[in-house]
Formats: sequence, C-alpha cells, structure tokens
Amino acid sequence: MAFDPASFNPAAGFPDFADLSPIFHVEQVQLQFQVAADFAAVQVANNVIILALVSGRLLRIDLANPQDVDDIDLPKKASEVGTIRKVFLDPTASHLIISTSHGENFYLHSRSTKPRHLSRLKSVHIECIAWSPALPSTSTREILVGAQDGSVYETYIEGVEESFMRREEKYSKLVYKTADGSPVTGLWVDMLPGKPDLRRVILTTPSSIMHWVGRIQRYGHADIASIFAKFFDSEGPSVEDFRDSSSPYSMLSISPESTDEDDPARIYAWLTAAGVYHGKLLTQPSSPELGTHVFSTSKLFSKAAIPTMKSPITSIALTEYHVLILCGTDIYAVNRLDDSIAFQEAIVDPGTKVLGLCSDVKKSTFWVFTTAEIFEVVVSDEDRDVWKIYLAEKSFDAAMRFARLPTQKDQVAVAHGDHLVAHGKYVEAAGVYGRSSKSFEEVALTFLENGEQDALRTYLLEKLVTLKPSSSMQRIMVASWLVEVFMSRLNSLEDQLSTITSHAHASQTSSDAIAAQLANVKEEYRQFVNKYKGDLDRKTTYEIISSHGRQHELLHYANSINDYSYVLAYWVQREKWLEGLDVLKRQTDPEMFYKYSSVLMANVPMETVDILMRQSNLKPRNLIPALLNYNKFTNVPLNQNQAVRYLLYVIHQLGSEDAAVHNTLISIYASHLSQDEQQLLQYLEAHTGDSQYDSDFALRLCIQHGHVQSCVHIYSSMGQYADAVELALKHGNVELASIVADRPEDDPVLRKKLWLSVAKKVIAKSDSTKNAIEFLRRCELLKIEDLIPFFPDFVVIDDFKEEICTALEDYSHNIDQLKKEMDESARTAEHIRGDIASLDRRYAIVEPGERCYVCQYPLLSRQFFVFPCQHAFHGDCLTTEVVRHSGVGKSRRIEDLQNGIQRGLVTGRKREKAVEDLDNLVASECILCSEFAIKRIDEPFVLPTDDLAEWAV
Repeated sequence: MAFDPASFNPAAGFPDFADLSPIFHVEQVQLQFQVAADFAAVQVANNVIILALVSGRLLRIDLANPQDVDDIDLPKKASEVGTIRKVFLDPTASHLIISTSHGENFYLHSRSTKPRHLSRLKSVHIECIAWSPALPSTSTREILVGAQDGSVYETYIEGVEESFMRREEKYSKLVYKTADGSPVTGLWVDMLPGKPDLRRVILTTPSSIMHWVGRIQRYGHADIASIFAKFFDSEGPSVEDFRDSSSPYSMLSISPESTDEDDPARIYAWLTAAGVYHGKLLTQPSSPELGTHVFSTSKLFSKAAIPTMKSPITSIALTEYHVLILCGTDIYAVNRLDDSIAFQEAIVDPGTKVLGLCSDVKKSTFWVFTTAEIFEVVVSDEDRDVWKIYLAEKSFDAAMRFARLPTQKDQVAVAHGDHLVAHGKYVEAAGVYGRSSKSFEEVALTFLENGEQDALRTYLLEKLVTLKPSSSMQRIMVASWLVEVFMSRLNSLEDQLSTITSHAHASQTSSDAIAAQLANVKEEYRQFVNKYKGDLDRKTTYEIISSHGRQHELLHYANSINDYSYVLAYWVQREKWLEGLDVLKRQTDPEMFYKYSSVLMANVPMETVDILMRQSNLKPRNLIPALLNYNKFTNVPLNQNQAVRYLLYVIHQLGSEDAAVHNTLISIYASHLSQDEQQLLQYLEAHTGDSQYDSDFALRLCIQHGHVQSCVHIYSSMGQYADAVELALKHGNVELASIVADRPEDDPVLRKKLWLSVAKKVIAKSDSTKNAIEFLRRCELLKIEDLIPFFPDFVVIDDFKEEICTALEDYSHNIDQLKKEMDESARTAEHIRGDIASLDRRYAIVEPGERCYVCQYPLLSRQFFVFPCQHAFHGDCLTTEVVRHSGVGKSRRIEDLQNGIQRGLVTGRKREKAVEDLDNLVASECILCSEFAIKRIDEPFVLPTDDLAEWAV
C-alpha cells in the first residue's frame, strides 16, 4: 500500500472561510428625547453615559434602560460657576466629578441627583483624575487630581451625604507639581500584583511622561489621611521627554482589561505633538526601574506615517489591539502592533466640532461625540488578523495563539518550522513540522540529508499523534519506522559511549553527557511503546528489534503487549531460569504453566512448585506429564521430591478428588528407588475409605515393585481377604496375615476360614506345638478339633491334652444350655394353646344408652361393631369412615362387596364369603385407637364446617 502523505495534513477537511466583514464600523446613536442645548462634555463608564450640556445641566442615562434619564442641575447658576468644561466618571460609574470654566468643582454619586460642591478643590481647573485601583462604590477613597497649573492633588470624597457641618472632601493635599508648571494631561494609578502596598503612578504633560513605582503610607483603619504625601518625595520617576512638543492636545488613555490570558498586561497610549506614544504596562520588576522597562518596550506612532491626516490629533482611545485616533472629523483605527491602518472614516461633515473620544473600559465600548450627536465605534472580532502580524514579525508562539482556523495554524506552523530549519534548530523544527501540513517526504528527507536522527524521531512521533485512528496502515508504517529509528539511535549512542570509555584521555563530562542522552532515549522509547503499542505489528516489531540485538528493548515491548509467552520462551531458550520464573509468577493464564512446567520442573523444581502452589486456577491433571518427567530423572529422597510435594499439596490443601492425581502420587511412591513403602502405606491407609485412586492400578504397581504390605492393604480394602492372607503367608509374614484375618468381623465363617489358613502355616512353621496353640488362641472361633488335622501324625496327645479337656467341658455346658432352652419352649407353646382356646369365649358388654362414636346415635338402633378397646360403631358409620380415609383400591373393594351383598348378586357360600371379607376390611381394627387413627394425625381438630364457638375457652 502506497504511503499517503495527504493523511498527515491537519487542516484537511477544514476549509478556511475568511471573515471579510469589517472589524470597525461607526453607528450613530439616536436619543429617545430632545436635548435643548449642545453637549459641553461627555463620559461613558460601566454602561452609563453622562451628557454635560452647555446650559449647566447633566443627563445621566443607563444604556441598559435608555428610557430612564436622570436630569440633574448644578446647585449654582452658570453665571456663578461658569459653564461645564469637563466631567470625570470613574470606571464603575459610581462617582462623577464636574469641573467648570471658573474652577468650581462638584461631586455626584450614582445614587444621588444632587451634585455637591467640592470646596477644597475651589479654583482648581481639573484636567485629569486617577481613580483608586480598588474601584470603590461608597467613596472614592484616595484619588489623584491633575490640574491645569501642573499641580497634583490627593483627595478623598465620601459618596454618602453627611451632616451639613462636614465637608464633602475628607482632605485635599497637594502632593506633586510639575517642574515647568506644564498642565497635567493624564494620570493613572494601579497596584502591582502581589504587592498591596506598592503603587504605580503614570503622569503625562504635553511634553513628557513620567512613571513612578513606590510604597504608599498606610494609617489605621479609623484614620483617613494622605497615602501619597511622601510617595512623590521619596521616589524618583522614570521620564520620557519630547521637548519639541508645541501641540495643545495631550491626553493619556488606558486600554480595557486584556482578554489574553497569556499576556494580561494593559496598554497605555499618550497623545503628544510628536504622535501617539504607546506600550505595555508591564508589572515586573516591581521596583523603580519598572518605568525604564515600560518605556524601553514602548514605541511612537507618528502622525507623519499617515499622509491623509491633515488636521492635528485631538483625541485617542485604546481598544485591545488598536489605537482609535480622532483627527478633525475623521476617525482612524491604527493597529498598535505594526502601525497599519485598519479603519478610516469621516464621521461628520468637515467644519463640525467633534468633542472627542471616550471609552468604557468595563464594557469595552467606544464613543465619539460632537456638540449635538453621539456615535458608537463598534468593534467586532478585533483579534482576527493579529496572527498575521505576529507571523510577519516571526513571533510564532504569539501567532499560534491567535490563529483560529486550522489553515491559519498550519500556515504558522510551516513558517515556524522553516525558520527553525534555516537556523539549524532541527529538533525544535521537527516538533513544529509534526503539527503542519508540510509534505511528509520533504520534511523526512530534510532531516535524513542532514543526519538529524533525533529530529526525525521527534517528527515521526508528532506525526503519529496527528494521524487519524482510521488510518491504520499509515500509523503502523510510521510506528514501525520509529522503532527502527530508536534502535539505530540507541546503538549509535552505545557505540559512542564505548569509544569514549576506551580512550584513557577522554573527558568524564563527555561520557556522562552521552550516558544521560542514552538514558533519555531509552526512556523515550519505553514511553513510545507504552503509548503506541496498538499501532505496532507484533511480528515486524520483533524482527526489527531482534535485528539490532536489543535485548532489553525487545523484552520491554513483549511485556508491554502482554506477550509473556514470548518473554518466557526467550529466557528459557537462554537457560535463564530465574528470569523465566520471575515472568511466570506474574501470570494467570493456565496454558502458560502447562506449556513451560516440564522444562522448569527439570531445572528449577523447587521454585517452580512454589509458583504452582500459588496458582488457584490450574488443573493439576494437566501438570502430571511435567511431574512424571521430573520424577523420571530426579534421584532424591521422597521427602525432597518436588513432584510429591506438589501432589500432596493438591490432595491435602486443595482437596483434589481427581483419580489421575492420586494414581500419579501412588506411581511415584511405588517406583521410588529406595523401596521404602512407608509413605506409600501411609497414603493408602489414609485413603482407604474414599477410594479416590484406582485400586487395580495401585495393586499392579505394588506387585510389580514388590511392596507386600501395600498389596496386602489394597487386597483388604477391596474385600479380598483370602488373597491378602495368602500373599502375606506366601512372604512369611504371619503377623500381617493374622491382622488381615481378623478384619471380616461381621462374617465369622470367612474369618474362621482365614484363621484356619493362618493356623496351617503357623503349625507348619512352629517347632513347639504348645507355642502354636498359644498363638492360635488369638481367634476365639478356632476349636481344637479344627486344628488337630493340621498337626503331624506323630504328635503326642499329651501336648494338647488340656485343650481337649477344655473343649469337652464346653460341649457339656452347651448341651445343658440347649436342654434348658427346649424346656422353656415347651412351656411357652402350652401357654399359647391356652390363649387360643380362651379367644372363643371372649365377649363385650354394651350398655343400653351407649352411642355410636361416629354419629352419636344409640348404638342398638341398627347393626353395630364392638372392639376390644370398648369403642363401638354402627356398621354403616364404620364402613363410611373406612372408605373415606382408605386408599382408592381398598375403598373400591369395600364398595364392590357392599353392592354385591345388598343387590343379591352373590348367594350361598359366596355371600357368606363376601360378608366375611367385608367385615375383615371394615372391622379389622378400631378407627380411633389403631394404626388407622395414627395415619390421620395430620387432620385438624376443627374443620371449616364446625362451629368455632364450641372450641372457645
């Protein structure tokens, strides 16, 4: 199958539809009410817009509910305080400060509609305010106020109205003044991360920008005093000057909070005569040198760069990536990264007065105001083309962060990879190329031609990540190639290491470096195998690794894919038995044990049996060939025989009842060279009753190997006592024969016969008649008359005269006993004859009022039966009860006899016989106190038809 490089394209299937909609466009805002005067100043914050009219009125509009408008008048007439110059709204829209042309200043809280006069700031023409970074709501906390005369005041304004005897400002203190009296056109205060007592202050004038970092002075919670009183005195600023500035327009703008988590620093922009000076508000290092770092990374956008700008720049605002510039009646959006013009549009007709730009840093909205109209600069998808700018600047990491579409990411990756290759950074390039669509063949050849094996390995690993799971053939090819690359690299490193080690003058540093690299590549290989083992063809991988002679890598691969059979076979072939056992002990597949048990038992029997005994899922029958093979070549005592050890474990601990297991143990016992049958006999005696072994098989083995006692035991267990006695006597073991002869205790005839065989042998072997007779007295069944035939003819009767006399006395005693028993029998027979005769005269008395025990009617009303127990029943009642509680056969017989008698179907002797049979069936026993009643014990006393009240206690 041909290799398909197209499958490596990560952008495949992801068409790049470029969004050609404009990033910026201007929309005019239509007010829902008429405004009677022109706008004097405008501010927007937190979705709240403040319109200051030249008439001295203020309109406060919540853009979320534009129909609700707060119409606010200053507490003094315009003739007294002048017209409104500027308004300053904090980012939360909680605090508003109004400055008039006569230097009067007023404060308005978002919860109030009555501005309050700021008497401490009287005659201060405010140009800018640095709000507290804590963004308070009930009070302004410590704020810095920049004035037209170059003064900077610190003040603290309570938002809640207090007693008329208290001033609105807690304090107002002059904390700084510019050296040349230049007006303060911009102020900014923020905290540095993790440093709650450090403040950064930025101050701008028309010609310079100053940056301070210092510690503020804190007081107790109950004290409210200036925190910047010593700040400006103790710290010197970093300054950036543009001395040739003569423009009346100057301001400081800060961007909204950044949405880029990787680069959260905000941006500042300072409008000066030379253009727009902008940069990042860096936060490190947190020392006075921070300003130097900020200015060193800042740059100036010159108005001369845009020939179409004929008018001076009057106002600026910052978006996240652009600077909005108001130039006359035209608005421009300049990309701050490359100074390119992203947007240009004339807002109103030439000659119309445009008040300026302002931004809502909380909501990231941007506004342009004329004296009569409001415009919103709508920003959408602002970072769409940022990746291109970073790519052109060769800032590839940043470009990748901003690239959205797969094709964009691919374009960045290709360019990044090419850049790295051009600078000889092949390994880094490999990681980047792996995520790109650059031709697989081209990249691979580049690394091969430059001998960059590490880079090639990295590239192939990256490509393996991007390949689809469905591209199985490509994944197998790449994975197999990676195995080859790994093996080649490992061999190369080991060769280098051995070469360096063999040279005495070689440095230890070089050796350690190569050893560390070798360890890293080995670890990388192990991780690769563990992760991509499913993409490796088993046979191919084995062949590749084996061809390089990499033993450890081969075993690691086999273990990772759970091919323990291969690992075990590997160690067995090399006769590494302990290593093989280490693999075996971790297995649970029974087939592994069956397959390798023979060779392991032959070489490491004890350890093998230890492992076998820990397995609970084995069939011992399947291990018998290995055990027998081991036993065939081993020559150790039975108590050290490992096959015996395992079989005894299976029988005693596992309770095996498999006859093959028991027969194998008997075979090993019987065939042992020691000819010691003690353990065999112990086993046979312990398993006499269960018969779990083949008795015929065991008997043949015992006969074959001459184990007499065992043979005798087996004959006895089989009930063949005669054969057992005969075998014992044949081998001259009279004691054993006598023991066997005593075993059939419940068969005296057989026992006597066995003992006669023993007696014959004992008498024949004994030199003393008296000793023989003494031995035979062990069996009480043997009599002297039974033994006399076995003695030789020449034996003198005096040798057993005493025994003969004893026997005659026993006979006399037995005769007397028999006579007594005969007399007793005669007397018993006479008594029986008398009892039979008295039966004919037996009778029972029936009282006149006696009733039937079934129906309770008078007994004498009709035919009845009376039993010896004095229970009496009517004949029909008794018949009904017997029929009801008897079996089907008996009930049918009674009914047939009744029908025959009542209908006259039988006459004469047959009728008499039928009546007699009927009486025998019905009246054979009393139904209340005989076996008939016992059979009815499961019937309840109280039937459903009975009256339960009669049984109440």
